[in-house]
Amino acid sequence: MSDQEAEETFEETEEAEDQPTGEGEEQLGEEEGEEEQQEEEQEPEEEEEKVPEVLLTEEMMPDCLSLLCKTGDGLAHAYVRLDVKERELTNISLLKSFIHLRYVDVSKNNLKDISPLSALTHMLTLKADENMLTSARLEEMPFLQVATFNNNKINTTEGVNHPMLEHLSMNNNEITKVTGLDSSKLSRLHTIELRGNKLTTTDGIGLPNLKNLFLGANMINKLEGLEQLQSVTTVHLRDNQLTQLDGFSEENNLLQYVNMRGNNVSDVKEIKKLAVIPMLRALVLSENPVAEEDDYRVEVLIALRKLERLDKDEYTEDERNDAEEMAEARKAEEANLESKKGSDNEEEDEEAD
Repeated sequence: MSDQEAEETFEETEEAEDQPTGEGEEQLGEEEGEEEQQEEEQEPEEEEEKVPEVLLTEEMMPDCLSLLCKTGDGLAHAYVRLDVKERELTNISLLKSFIHLRYVDVSKNNLKDISPLSALTHMLTLKADENMLTSARLEEMPFLQVATFNNNKINTTEGVNHPMLEHLSMNNNEITKVTGLDSSKLSRLHTIELRGNKLTTTDGIGLPNLKNLFLGANMINKLEGLEQLQSVTTVHLRDNQLTQLDGFSEENNLLQYVNMRGNNVSDVKEIKKLAVIPMLRALVLSENPVAEEDDYRVEVLIALRKLERLDKDEYTEDERNDAEEMAEARKAEEANLESKKGSDNEEEDEEAD
C-alpha cells in the first residue's frame, strides 16, 4: 500500500456529540427561563425512559432472513444472514433459537442487551452500531471475526475476547480505560478502533499481533504500553491532547505510519523521540503548534532522517539536501564549541598553576 493510499484509507471522520446533562432539584424562586432550560435538558433522558418495548417476533423473521446455506453438520439447510436494522427493537430474545446465523446486523435499534446473541455460536460477523448498549459483553464466540459496536453508550472493553476476532470497532462510545483485552485469546485481532471515546492513555492495549490502532478524538495525554505492540504498522492518535512523545519504542519495529494531527506538540525536540521507531516512514503532525515553526519540515527531517512523508507531502530532494547541510553545520558548530570549551579549561588550569 502506498503512503497516499494509507492516508486515504486511514483518514478519520470523527463527529463530536454533546451529551445532555441533568440538573439537580429546582430551587424556589428560580426564574422561569431557568426552569424551562432545565426541562429541555432533561427531555432526552425522559424520552430514553419512555422508549416503547418492541420485540423481535416470528412474524418479522421471513423479511429479515436471507442466504440459505448448509448447516455446520451438512445434514440440513438454514438461513444464515439476519438483517433487523432500523426496527426500533428493544428485545431480540427470539434469536436464541436461530443458532445457525452467521451474519447478524442489529444496528440502529434501541437495544440495551445483546446477550441472546451468545447462543449464536456459528456467528462470523456482528453489527450492533447505534443502539443503547452500555456493554459489548458476549460469551466467548468461537468463530466471530468482525464485530462493530459504534455509537452506543459502552463504557468498558470487557467481554470481547473472541478467539477468531480480527476486527473490533467501538468508536464513539464512553470508554475511559481499556481493560480486559486478553492477548492469548485475541491473537488474531489485527485492527481495533476506539475513536471518539474518553481515553486518557494508550495503556491496556497489550496485543502483540495488532497491526492497526485507531485512537483518534479521545483525550489521550500519555503514551503507555506501546512497546507491547510489536506488530503494529499504523497508529492513529489524531485530535488528542499530546504534548510529549515519550512512549514509542524500538519494539515497534514494524510501525510505518503515525498520525498525530491536531494534538498539542509545540517543541520540535519532541520529534527526536520518534527516532526509536526503526521503520517509521510517514508522519502527520499538522494542526500542532510545532507545525507553525520556521523550517518545520526540515527540522523534522533532521530528527527523523529515514522519514519519507510528512503530513500529506513527500520529502523532496532539495529538502533532504537542506536537512543534510543544516545538520552538518550544527555538528560543526557543536564541535567548535566543544573545542573552545576545552581550550578555555586548559587556560584556566595553566593560570591556576
